Amino acid sequence: MPRGIARIIFSVCLFVAIGYSPVPAQDTEPGFVPLFNGTNLDGWVNVSCGPATWTVCDGKICCSGKPIGELRTTRMYQNFVLEVEWRHLQPKGNAGIFVWADAITARGQPFHRAVEVQVLDGREGEWFTSDGDVFPIHGTTMVPENGRGGMRAFPTEKRSRPSPEWNHYRIECVDGSIQLSVNGKVVTRGRECSLRKGYICLESEGSPAEFRNLRIKELPGPALPPEQIADADIGFRCLYNGTDLTHWKTTDAILSHWQPHDWQLAFTGTSTDAAEEQLDLWSDESFTDFQLIVDWRWPERTAQTQSADARPDERQAVLLLRGSETARVTIGGATAGQLDAIVADNALPEAVRAAARAKAEAAVRDGEWNRFLITVKGDHVTIVLNGHEVVTDCPLPQVPLTGPIGLRARSQIEFANIFVRPL
Repeated sequence: MPRGIARIIFSVCLFVAIGYSPVPAQDTEPGFVPLFNGTNLDGWVNVSCGPATWTVCDGKICCSGKPIGELRTTRMYQNFVLEVEWRHLQPKGNAGIFVWADAITARGQPFHRAVEVQVLDGREGEWFTSDGDVFPIHGTTMVPENGRGGMRAFPTEKRSRPSPEWNHYRIECVDGSIQLSVNGKVVTRGRECSLRKGYICLESEGSPAEFRNLRIKELPGPALPPEQIADADIGFRCLYNGTDLTHWKTTDAILSHWQPHDWQLAFTGTSTDAAEEQLDLWSDESFTDFQLIVDWRWPERTAQTQSADARPDERQAVLLLRGSETARVTIGGATAGQLDAIVADNALPEAVRAAARAKAEAAVRDGEWNRFLITVKGDHVTIVLNGHEVVTDCPLPQVPLTGPIGLRARSQIEFANIFVRPL
């Protein structure tokens, strides 16, 4: 083989080995600042994943893909240009980049309310591609260009490179419009996005991926009405990481009945080998004044399960606040959100018992997700279920001023998005 050809082959092999990607050179464009420092995850928040999901390796943000969840920026952005290089380490990998996102995940979802820029490898279907789809998720809206009847914007040509090659995205977000350039050319556009300011997220969704050379240029923008601004970070942190029961007290019996199913935490049901009280799941940490978010759902009833547990009252689960049986919040049924122990205590004043009763039936049907937002302050509690305030400023008689958070179940149920913030 001639020496010149050998040198060319060697150079090509070396470029592939080190991850060279012939993307357009734009390093001289003014106004950009790094969004990732190449050393650690300062400036980013692991929203709901385990510590091994998001790491830094060789100057890259490395994602294990498990569990499903997000890494987000610590601050919001409105109008901006974001550049990032990404690659999947396995064929047909899935991930994403969210813009204008809420601080925490949406009800019953491992994802945020946001606009998603798809990061997908080698998959095609009638309603998705691997070439840079852009679409609103979980409560946002967008008018797509090159749509197919919904709100998803499809790329006008195929420019993505397959795993494990690197791809370059340039995402321009200005006044509710978004456009995506893939490897140097604009391919996807959307406009009239309902959210126009929020966080930027990287998404973990089942397979390992890497991100590098993240940089951002902020652009001027107008003042926005509140409805166009994502929900801000107010200090919530996750108590369930989608991987294990870190942050919770465990025993062998608990570990055999409380099963991490990725972003969902499932109680598999009771058994004869453990007393029911031994299966209560308690947080390691105690809390005084706090807000608690918990998503939950009962399994959807089928003909088989309908005959097995035909009565709705056989589905039993509660939340326990400050380690107290008195501060016991009912899950499910017409009285979801009610403080049953207080309601049933005839020794208490009727006004206290009345305050503990659920004012409205707010739970959704079996198989769908519910969300509690519970505020405990001093010796009172307010409970919001699916946006409806079902208990308002109810006294908590003889409840300790501090204590752990508990999950109790006596039949199959799933929990997710367990967030807490001290007040």
